[in-house]
Amino acid sequence: MHGEYKIPGGKLVVVDLDDRDGVLRNVRVAGDFFLEPDEALGAIDRALEGAPSDTDTAGLTARIEAALPESTTMYGLTAEGIAVCVRRALTRATEWTDYDWQLIHEPPQSPALHMALDEVLTSEVAAGRRSPTLRVWEWDSPAVIIGSFQSLRNEVDPEGAARHGVTVVRRISGGGAMFVEAENTITYSLSVPASLVSGLSFAESYAYLDDWVLNALGDMGIKAWYLPLNDIASKEGKIAGAAQKRLAAGGGAVLHHVTMSYNIDAEKMLDVLRIGKEKMSDKGTRSAKKRVDPLRRQTGLPRDEVIDRMIGSFRTRYGLAEGRVTAQEMARAEELALSKYSSEAWTARVP
Repeated sequence: MHGEYKIPGGKLVVVDLDDRDGVLRNVRVAGDFFLEPDEALGAIDRALEGAPSDTDTAGLTARIEAALPESTTMYGLTAEGIAVCVRRALTRATEWTDYDWQLIHEPPQSPALHMALDEVLTSEVAAGRRSPTLRVWEWDSPAVIIGSFQSLRNEVDPEGAARHGVTVVRRISGGGAMFVEAENTITYSLSVPASLVSGLSFAESYAYLDDWVLNALGDMGIKAWYLPLNDIASKEGKIAGAAQKRLAAGGGAVLHHVTMSYNIDAEKMLDVLRIGKEKMSDKGTRSAKKRVDPLRRQTGLPRDEVIDRMIGSFRTRYGLAEGRVTAQEMARAEELALSKYSSEAWTARVP
């Protein structure tokens, strides 16, 4: 069995092993990491040799840490990262480069249609009828997108939303509310097979699926990092927030979507969103205006160029062909946009 895992913010770990009668055999760890002293690598292999193959990530991590020489120093490598790689080998996880990725980047669409497209395209990936897909959104109107489990009345001021012509929709993933305007926001979705995140915990999958965009931001001169559970941040402040939904139908699939702040009208956002004192305290700041640092200021680039560079970065790393929403997919999405995502029953399902 073979497993690979790019440690978020670190290096690539590769593990080859056999699973014989429920135990690990012939374990060999490799990668482009840095490790001192040399004998630490052999200690890692020996620590994993003979471990029960159903040992979880925490158990494997503990075995590795207990076996390392006291003088061990790791660069771009962690014991947990090695353990995750072992679990990915055992669960036969797939890799980014195993797939023919498709890009969908279409003209502006309504908030409700965007919600529906996420559901439809991810369902198609789960069913094996669509390749893994990167979809970049364009908005035809301002919107607030609330998380699947958020209270509508607690998150949105209806008078403020009406005053600014903001549409309120609810998505299928959890997480917090997003305030978006067409030229101030960059939003994208990844619709991927469940096997791509096999062997990863829910939290680890966020970091794993966000890693490519951290590299893309780095190419633009922004040192950004993943901030658990679902934020992308730099030293200047939050850049983006992510959310996920797992679909069990078919072979299983994961929807991972991210909203990035290119620019921000903080006064309007605060007039539409009800951002409570508890949330402000949790983020360690007294002002919502200071929580987000837009990409426009950090890059100095036009929004379209930021998007083009992100797409180019993805294509360079994993390959990316131009794709489209099929007629059948669009018909299903339009029906869902009307019957579900535009309905009061769904939007106010948590009043």
